[in-house]
Amino acid sequence: MKNLFKYAASYWKAMIAIVLILVVQAYCDLSLPAYTSDIVNVGIQQGGIEDEVPRQIATEEMEKLLLFVSEDDQQTVMDAYTEDNTSYKKEAYVLKDSVAEEENTMENLKDILQIPMMMTSGIESGSDTTKQMEDKLKEQMSQGMAQSMPQGADQTMPEGMPQGESQAESQAESQAVSLDDMSMFDLLKMLPAEQRATVVEKIEEQMSEMPDTILDQASVSFCRSAYKDLGMDMDQTQIHYLLKTGGQMAALALLGMAASIMVAFLASRVGASAGRDLRSGVFHKVVGFSNNEFNHFSTASLITRSTNDIQQIQMLIVMLLRMVLYAPILAIGGVLQVMKTNVSMSWIIGLAVIIIAFVVLLLFLVVMPKFKVLQNLVDKLNLVTREILTGLPVIRAFSTEKHEEERFDDANRTLTKTNLFVNRAMTFMMPVMMLVMNGVSVLIVWTGAHGISDGQMQVGDMMAFIQYTMQIIMGFLMLCMISIMLPRAAVAADRVEEVLKSETMIHDPKQEKHFPEDGKGILTFDHVSFRYPGADEDVLEDITFTAKPGETTAIIGSTGSGKSTLVNLIPRFYDVTSGDIMLDGVDIREVKQQELREKLGYVPQKGVLFSGDIASNIMFGNSHGSDDEMIEAAEIAQATEFIDTKPEKYKSPISQGGSNVSGGQKQRLSIARAIAKHPQVFIFDDSFSALDYKTDVTLRRALAEKTSGSTVLIVAQRISTILHAEQIIVLDEGKVAGKGTHAELLKNCPVYREIAESQLSRKELEAALNEQTDGKEDQIHG
Repeated sequence: MKNLFKYAASYWKAMIAIVLILVVQAYCDLSLPAYTSDIVNVGIQQGGIEDEVPRQIATEEMEKLLLFVSEDDQQTVMDAYTEDNTSYKKEAYVLKDSVAEEENTMENLKDILQIPMMMTSGIESGSDTTKQMEDKLKEQMSQGMAQSMPQGADQTMPEGMPQGESQAESQAESQAVSLDDMSMFDLLKMLPAEQRATVVEKIEEQMSEMPDTILDQASVSFCRSAYKDLGMDMDQTQIHYLLKTGGQMAALALLGMAASIMVAFLASRVGASAGRDLRSGVFHKVVGFSNNEFNHFSTASLITRSTNDIQQIQMLIVMLLRMVLYAPILAIGGVLQVMKTNVSMSWIIGLAVIIIAFVVLLLFLVVMPKFKVLQNLVDKLNLVTREILTGLPVIRAFSTEKHEEERFDDANRTLTKTNLFVNRAMTFMMPVMMLVMNGVSVLIVWTGAHGISDGQMQVGDMMAFIQYTMQIIMGFLMLCMISIMLPRAAVAADRVEEVLKSETMIHDPKQEKHFPEDGKGILTFDHVSFRYPGADEDVLEDITFTAKPGETTAIIGSTGSGKSTLVNLIPRFYDVTSGDIMLDGVDIREVKQQELREKLGYVPQKGVLFSGDIASNIMFGNSHGSDDEMIEAAEIAQATEFIDTKPEKYKSPISQGGSNVSGGQKQRLSIARAIAKHPQVFIFDDSFSALDYKTDVTLRRALAEKTSGSTVLIVAQRISTILHAEQIIVLDEGKVAGKGTHAELLKNCPVYREIAESQLSRKELEAALNEQTDGKEDQIHG
């Protein structure tokens, strides 16, 4: 997992920019539910009235409010307003701009006026509660007036009035009749300040237990009636608020969209750059591999790691930057917004998060091991496919198509079965997430409906809470979607890192030397031994010889004797286990690999051509060479006889791997490629095996003239190829069994004689022996 973040961390500047843009995007996304709530609560239910304190109020309405306000608070209220008799038909008070801009002052005014506004609104609406209070107040005032009348005065008894009925009682009835015609506000005005304060205090005690939502709605209702009383157009106020809030929502949505596009752009660039750099790193690492590393990593595996694995990493980096970084920002912001909206329902979010975390943990435990198996199965399928396609002619020749089809089907079915298991397990997650989201929505509506019924919240608040909850859950859902890709990408990153961190056995020296400028190409093996890494026995043991310029040194031996291994030590495809290989007196391990290989012209046992044309393949090692050099190399390699027959000559296309030319043509082009490089040392690793005898003889004769000043090493299976070599090294089980010319080895080396007898006729053997005898006699007489 750490490798994934390490690859992404290389682009930390872009990641910081992405995080900042994601914060902007989250702000936009988290602000939209609040605006939705305002449109429902303020724009629709409150008619566009935002403030819970009237900004304009008629003088007579202000006087009514002040009846419910203590003397100390009355002064605070009057200081917040100024008289305005010009803008309205009625005398009015207007809230000062300096007060409206101060949040603390507005909150203080709201606390002072909230209950008075509710009482005023209730009295003017004639509600049952205020009617009962009015009747009770009138009754108390009537009783108080009756008790305050003077007693014992002379009273004139009207005719027909019962005995004991006084004039005071008659006056009390007259006062009662007059109280019935008075409003609640008139009654409060009649009360002394102390009694009015007592009445207001009792009213406040009764209303203190009411939910804030009801008090706020009552305040807004009062403000609406106060504005109507002044003749303000409330429909225009509502439309103005809806347009203003809707415009702000649209602007935020556009800003969020722009932020999302920028994040996608930057994340895609980072992902593509990471993929590019990883492919480049893997390629440069593989190019520097010795044969030992190639034996450790199969070609199919390296291809999979360079393509499929890096593609997985690239896709995940994009998703990490677009979703994984965004999810916690969105979730934390959503939680903070929810805390502002309604804390009483926050337990619902906690429940949803716990369920989601449990599902994700369960899937990780079940699926993670399968992802590791999955990548290995992809390697195996690629390997089988590559082997079948490469060896298709052999498969057809031996009629084993059915067996190979079964082998492919077996690898394919195993991969498909594992893929299906992983995909089925992961597809289980989406229905669970949808169930959680829908269940949470229903739970919020159920709980919120009770809150709205009890006056604890408004409809818009519930809608905003649902949106915030969905955003929080979507944040976790995005993380869960990433969890589908994360295990596989983590395995892919580990596989890529395995290549990048692999130790290459062949290194350039820290203190490098250089070959002498006047070097001729003298190659010396000094007691060289070699064993493959991890092997128990040496493949080559105590090899000593010197190959000189102008001479041909041939290496022959039975299959598995170590011929190819020996010549592979020269270009440092492997390094010797003991002993030294020197070129012009300098140990090849003490110079840079590039400088060493510039001196060599290597023709491998199996000719390798590259896609392009004939010219590009011949001049592969000498890209700045002339056409004359190219033609000369082709003529020496005897390649002109088939090149000239092609319509496009040297511009004739070569397909990948040289599949559109024969084996012999491929070898001749490989030899021409080495000749065109003009090296000091030629290495032919059994490079004439696909040539017919006539072409072989002609090619070697032309090659001898071209390489008269160069050192030539030839690995051969056929004795006819090396008959005229100045020095023949005979290998047997990794040891030098003989060294000399063809004639000398026939007489002195049983191993060589055995090989010769299997390939040459008796007449040819006798001719070689006679040639050796005549040579010795000439030396004696001379």
